[in-house]
Amino acid sequence: MANPSASDDYFRFFGLERRFNIDLAALDQAYLAIQKEVHPDRHARGSDTEQRLAMQMATLANTALQTLKSPIQRGLYLCQLHGVDARLETNTAMPAAFLMKQMEWRENLEEREEDLAELEALAEEVYQSKRDTLAEVTQAIDGAKNYDRAAELLRGLLFIDKFALELDDAISALV
Repeated sequence: MANPSASDDYFRFFGLERRFNIDLAALDQAYLAIQKEVHPDRHARGSDTEQRLAMQMATLANTALQTLKSPIQRGLYLCQLHGVDARLETNTAMPAAFLMKQMEWRENLEEREEDLAELEALAEEVYQSKRDTLAEVTQAIDGAKNYDRAAELLRGLLFIDKFALELDDAISALV
């Protein structure tokens, strides 16, 4: 079975380097290998302790996979591993330019919610902003090792993601 001491670091648990930019195929492959090892059928005849440990490892693998697969959660987790708490619940301060862009997007959504072409153009702008922000997060974590900056960018990315979902819903309603 996977090394239980690796449970304090999801990257180590899956045998991956602690980086924001990870190989998702390698993550999936490591996950499947662990799931195969801890599958309940392999431990059906084992002791209660072995069965419980297998269940704990399967649960850990699922939690770790979900955390590392999501760019935002992976970034927040890396920040946490490096002692930076993004304080999502209490720190909602964002740069003025970012807030202005959010207000502009929201106004565009409200004003053009019946115009599919306009909403699709807005969606492309929002997704480009998301791609740009993810590139900045990658640079902040993997390049500069600036976890405070990464946490700030990730807080902004949460706003962008939430708006993108609303925008997708508005587009779906028109299609």
